[in-house]
Amino acid sequence: MESTEDEQLERVNSLPDLELASTSSSPSSILTADDSRSTTSSGEVSRTTTSSSGEIPALLVPVLVDRTLLTGDELRVAVARPKCVGRNNKGVTWGFTSVIGRRREMEDAVAVIPGFMSRTCDHVGGCMAPGSKTSSEISPVHFFGVYDGHGGNQVAKFCAERMHEVIAQEWDRETVDGYEWQRKWETAFSIGFEKADNELLEEAIAPEMVGSTAVVAILSGCQIITSNCGDSRAILCRGTETIPLTVDQKPDREDELLRIEGGGGKVINWNGARVFGVLAMSRAIGDRYLRPWIIPVPEISFTTRTDEDECLILASDGLWDVMTNEEVGEVARHLLRRRRRSISSLTDDIPPAQAVADYLTEIAYGRNSSDNISIIVVDLKAKRKRQQRQ
Repeated sequence: MESTEDEQLERVNSLPDLELASTSSSPSSILTADDSRSTTSSGEVSRTTTSSSGEIPALLVPVLVDRTLLTGDELRVAVARPKCVGRNNKGVTWGFTSVIGRRREMEDAVAVIPGFMSRTCDHVGGCMAPGSKTSSEISPVHFFGVYDGHGGNQVAKFCAERMHEVIAQEWDRETVDGYEWQRKWETAFSIGFEKADNELLEEAIAPEMVGSTAVVAILSGCQIITSNCGDSRAILCRGTETIPLTVDQKPDREDELLRIEGGGGKVINWNGARVFGVLAMSRAIGDRYLRPWIIPVPEISFTTRTDEDECLILASDGLWDVMTNEEVGEVARHLLRRRRRSISSLTDDIPPAQAVADYLTEIAYGRNSSDNISIIVVDLKAKRKRQQRQ
């Protein structure tokens, strides 16, 4: 098995591109079913604007050091000041694919919005270097979202165009004490998802039998904040670990089954567990014909960034149906490190994150994935740091 995987990875620099047409690498990328049947894109974050800032109190324990006893490197370490893990959150690179696969219709949509907000790390919350220079610099906060539609593409397309806007609006509206920054984000996501869902009805965006999953990640200098509704998924590759950032909301998940049956609903096994034998997930945006059992209520998680973080991956179940979290993480780590080491000698301009998204798409398709396949890969190793090491 080891040699087979190595042989596959040896081919990566000459992999076919699955006829994936390039889109622009502009500051914002929103891809929906109307744009293309198969698309890839990549980009680099380098934008910031001014905004308000704040501080989050933190307990600091002073360490007394006699500098006269230290010289050279020891002295530099002793006086080193803490910094936000992502520094000013610039230099982040990303890549994505979104292909129709073996489906007749394209119902997935993705949204990549670098700098969808600009705030200090202190203001966003969860800063690990409060009081430092980087914590008080206004920096871009990035948004990534994958939306897997069902019954049509209208809801997924709407979410890709609108979800980041309503979340930003709700976050700006919510005012809480600095210690409760997590509650502020939880409220912004919960109300934001509900507001997007209500707008579908108010503006007659889609029939009541159309819906979509929504997996969203917010990237600040110190935090990865994820919000999930449905069975799309996000993982984090950290060192040799693959960390799930979301848990699929399936009708047969114990807590979801109790909620559905407690509300008078039924979960029927029809080609897998489905709500009333129809929908294979227990939460979604849209799907009003299955209320109150299908709800647009997200589950939210907070993950503090570390220097060991390699990449963030969000994808629809076109990938997860045929690959495990661990398989995806192993491929991503192997390929990212290889591409970073050889990037100066590569003749193409494909960022490592885009190479990973392309290769994972090829693997999923090769394993007979029967669904649309949408993948976003965010390289968490700053480009600036990689260049310094070369």
